[in-house]
Amino acid sequence: MAETRAEAPPRSAVLAPLRHPVFRALWLASLASNFGGLIQSVGASWLMTSIAPQASMVALVQASATLPIMLLSLFSGAVADNFDRRRVMLTAQAFMLVVSALLTIVAWIGFMTPWLLLLFTFLIGCGTALNNPAWQASVGDMVPRGDLPAAVGLNSMGFNIARSVGPALGGAIVALAGAAAAFAINAVSYVGLIAVLTRWRPEPTVATLPPEPLGAAMLAGPRYVALSPAVRVVLLRAFVFGMGASAVNALMPLIARELVGGGPLTYGLLLGAFGVGAVAGALVSTRLRARLSTEKLVRVSSLGFAAGAATAGLSGFLPLTLGALLLTGAGWVLALSSFNVTVQMSTPRWVVARALSLYQMAAFGGLAGGSWLWGTVAEGQGLRVALLSAGAVLVGCTLIGFVRPLADAEGRDLGPLRSWAAPETAVPVDGRTGPVVVAVEWHVAEADLPEFLGVMAERRRIRRRDGAHNWMLLRDLADPSLWVERYHAPTWHDYQRLNTRLTRDDAEVFETLRRLHRGAWPPQVRRMIEREARPWTRDPGRVARELATPLADPSRNA
Repeated sequence: MAETRAEAPPRSAVLAPLRHPVFRALWLASLASNFGGLIQSVGASWLMTSIAPQASMVALVQASATLPIMLLSLFSGAVADNFDRRRVMLTAQAFMLVVSALLTIVAWIGFMTPWLLLLFTFLIGCGTALNNPAWQASVGDMVPRGDLPAAVGLNSMGFNIARSVGPALGGAIVALAGAAAAFAINAVSYVGLIAVLTRWRPEPTVATLPPEPLGAAMLAGPRYVALSPAVRVVLLRAFVFGMGASAVNALMPLIARELVGGGPLTYGLLLGAFGVGAVAGALVSTRLRARLSTEKLVRVSSLGFAAGAATAGLSGFLPLTLGALLLTGAGWVLALSSFNVTVQMSTPRWVVARALSLYQMAAFGGLAGGSWLWGTVAEGQGLRVALLSAGAVLVGCTLIGFVRPLADAEGRDLGPLRSWAAPETAVPVDGRTGPVVVAVEWHVAEADLPEFLGVMAERRRIRRRDGAHNWMLLRDLADPSLWVERYHAPTWHDYQRLNTRLTRDDAEVFETLRRLHRGAWPPQVRRMIEREARPWTRDPGRVARELATPLADPSRNA
């Protein structure tokens, strides 16, 4: 299912990404799968009320579905960045299909137990956790960069369309045909996605290096985020926003029962209003992004959500509460999709899935912690106090933006800086040889030192971000104009990786350093292998053979 990308349509066209056949097919299949997942969730919760009606067991159904996202996100991001994302998604979808089919059979024959139901729900959550980073990172492979914000908004809209209708549809199915029928529908919903993914043939990427070991890849994600100010700010804002925004969803049953004085039907109407607001927010998101910066859009969304939460807390009039929840739904989608887009457009392709997984962990961490916090506040201080306090947190999220604003990353070019090839070496090396020590010699005039040191601080961040260890800057005591930049890489492959990770957005730093260099020749680069001193021996031939043999276990010298 090859795709030839058309010219990017105007950014104001919210449905523009659907012009790309692969994205359109996957979006429709994902929409069907979202319906199936929500129907399955209703069936599992209702079945648990029949076989173990204790409130704690019913609550564990939702917990068992979301816990894998917290536990496995970083691992899943590393897998998505190091292996073919289409295959990762196919594996996840096939796994969830098998688990859902087994769940259907066990429920149909009447052998279900509470803990077995939680196990099946947990396993489906594991499949979702494996699938999500690969799916989100693949959006950038399906549409041009200019359509990426609209594509992220459409994904949010699709999920919220399903969330608006799916629970009610699931309840009707369970009432008419039982929980096993809901599980069967969920199993069938994976078939469409598997079919589309099987037909999709993305442009192959030529890998010049083997994949990173998963342990190293999982560490590389947090390191990159920690040394990327734009992404770090997103995680902070997403956590705070999630903590404040969690109050409305967590307390919505109580809003329906205690503030509006309704029952299950009223609760359904409130859920529907939130979902409709979310869909409306997704529909206007691209137009708003064309007029507002990312930071201003998040501020508007946060303040809108805060106003909606406060209104819901103070209102006892159903139409007014429905209007407030429309506002919160729109703010929810606009803020979260803005965070998602900023992460994707601030991160190069080699690490984008890991950055997205860390963003998900921050947002879900805020949602989980906020749900517990506002439940505790509502129990001790009252529902209105909890909702007003949550609104205050969202106002705080807006105020943080004046100190730590979100970056507008759409103008950044995160493609590879250059086609880098490993240099020839006189000493034989292989991929595991190491540690590699690199020293770069710069000659700098005294008058240029303030600028040189400032640019070197940015170069240090870039090098460490991409995988360099023990970076340091040294000044020669005999020649004051000579400065030596020195850093380590654990292995020769790691040294190659950190050089291929430089982006065109980093070019200004390297051009400035070349301009400041005053040597008679270009900066001298010395690449060395760290070796242990060996006991003295009278057999120089054995020493020569050992020195010519790459280290088999570089980690002992790292």
